[in-house]
Amino acid sequence: MAKKKPAPDNAILPTADYSGLLDDVVSLLETARRTSARAVNAIMTATYWEIGRRIVEVEQRGDQRADYGSELIQRLSVDLVARFGRGFSPINLRQMRRFFILWPSERIQQTVSAELPVDPSVEIRQTPSVESATAKTPSSLAKDITSMRTVVTHFPLPWSHYVKLMSVDDEKARIFYEKEALRGGWSVRQLDRQVSTLFYQRTLLSKNKAAMLRKGSEPQAEDLVTPDEEIKDPLVLEFLNLKDEYSEHELEEALILKLEEFLLELGGDFTFVGRQRRLRIGDEWYRIDLLFFHRRLKCLVVIDLKIGKLTHSDTGQMHMYLNYAKEHWTHEYENPPVGLILCAKRDKAVAHYSLEGLPNKVMAAEYRMALPDEKLLTAELEKTHRAIELKAITSDSSPQKSTKKKTDKRDE
Repeated sequence: MAKKKPAPDNAILPTADYSGLLDDVVSLLETARRTSARAVNAIMTATYWEIGRRIVEVEQRGDQRADYGSELIQRLSVDLVARFGRGFSPINLRQMRRFFILWPSERIQQTVSAELPVDPSVEIRQTPSVESATAKTPSSLAKDITSMRTVVTHFPLPWSHYVKLMSVDDEKARIFYEKEALRGGWSVRQLDRQVSTLFYQRTLLSKNKAAMLRKGSEPQAEDLVTPDEEIKDPLVLEFLNLKDEYSEHELEEALILKLEEFLLELGGDFTFVGRQRRLRIGDEWYRIDLLFFHRRLKCLVVIDLKIGKLTHSDTGQMHMYLNYAKEHWTHEYENPPVGLILCAKRDKAVAHYSLEGLPNKVMAAEYRMALPDEKLLTAELEKTHRAIELKAITSDSSPQKSTKKKTDKRDE
């Protein structure tokens, strides 16, 4: 007679708790597979959040949480892989656990409460039920589906996007990237590039950083979109791999060869129209380096490449290009074209006096061949936040004028 195998040591892993967790997770996965295949990405993302929630809640019952959590993840992985195949490794389960921690239930319930009917049977459950050890009834399955559909509405991005977002430690940056990825329809590759090139920090360092912070990172459909908000400054072109010395022709060639990366750096609403577009003015022929179209601005964007400093003659030449483009290349339903002079260095005074007051919208942005220093960005971000907070306090103070002592000009 064969000897029975000894039962696993469950000294720190209560059997009832684990059985309830396993059955709950199995039920979630089976429920997800019953839903429409067209919504499988959204359903699975919501399912992973629910799995993470159940893991965290069962972990919190253990007396020795560190050992308990490790034991729980390992055992759950073995059982789920046996039933559902690959995709439930300990690493993946830890990601699901982190997913719930970074997107906690409080965030969902605050907005869900107004959407759900007043019926406790469809609320998101706070703890996994021990009764789930028994077979699921049709009514309980319906509740699972209703609960999952509620969660789905709060995770519109694919799971791969949330995996990337979980690598962002700063909560404000993470929220910013999530909203921008949804607004701009970013692929996971686009999202990866924006995170790796510190798009959030560079946006806050732009000349419109204070206005952007006041408005928040969630754009509204009715907001008026301006070229100053849509065109980054500076642009980081580290992907070109150009060395210290290069010509404007070499810069243009590199941008065309790396056009996909350049479009990702410009932003999701830019579309490439052409390069070296010829135009004849009087008896002279000219060439525009790069021509793009911006979908939200609904206008052509003329780009002129300069490897040196911005000069007033560059501005005059761009003004001429835009007058020609407005007359010959712009369709009736489009807005007037916008000019962007992409230069290695821009003097603020030269830019101010040569760009202000023009009939056409001409902008000058610097490009850099290396990513910015993250420490400097952090310092600038903190400085910006302090300035905005101080301005908010000042605006909320009493409207009565306060008397101030005159300060020495040397202190100004």
